[in-house]
Amino acid sequence: MRKENPRRPEGPVRLQTLLARAGVASRRRAERMIEAGRVAVNGRVVRTLGTKADPACDAVTVDGEPLPPVETPVYYLLYKPVGVLSTMKDQRGRPTVADLLEDIPQRVYPVGRLDADTDGLLVVTNDGAVAQAILHPRHEVTKTYRALVAGHPSRQTMARLRRGVVLSDGPTAPARARIIRRGPDETWIELTLTEGRKHQVKRMCQAVGHPVRRLRRTAIEFLTLEGLASGEVRRLRQAEIRRLRALRAPPTG
Repeated sequence: MRKENPRRPEGPVRLQTLLARAGVASRRRAERMIEAGRVAVNGRVVRTLGTKADPACDAVTVDGEPLPPVETPVYYLLYKPVGVLSTMKDQRGRPTVADLLEDIPQRVYPVGRLDADTDGLLVVTNDGAVAQAILHPRHEVTKTYRALVAGHPSRQTMARLRRGVVLSDGPTAPARARIIRRGPDETWIELTLTEGRKHQVKRMCQAVGHPVRRLRRTAIEFLTLEGLASGEVRRLRQAEIRRLRALRAPPTG
């Protein structure tokens, strides 16, 4: 894979976005750094969120150090296999998604996480704004899972999953749920959620009496696993990137 040259964003951008694109911190953490007075523009400390800077002509520093060069935003899809951690490094030496992303020249990271025993779709990027749009609950980005559960869920059980299930951290939002196929003592179901709570699918299924035996994420909004084998990664097409960036738009109403 050919290495791309870093490209500066055009025009002024918000400082927290600039820090996120440069890989200094997530947007949320960058906001805290700004409020703490750790960021300066042209030698003047900035504490006001929303302040913009143009990296082409403004000198931005963090803790007195110049901001690293901003790389070209890149976007990939990864089919994470079972047994691989959704992190870039692991102190215990276990396999991580970084092992599958070695041919990508930019410094990228997975958006969100899948459990080690869960396989499926991950978006990989260095665009902090897009990552935030996918993860923030207010955008209600849909994530679709196929779960192999114990037993045969009834119509009433599937209706409970659609309405929302009461968990230890409160009721879940309404979801789409359908049965894919039944086996002798287990059932494949599909769930589409707009939330991203920890272990949410497993906890929902456990709460209705059908523990998950296998779990796969098959889609994030319009992005699917189509054409990808386990462990493979592909670059997003321009039309997909445009639709993904559109998720950053504030919700209406």
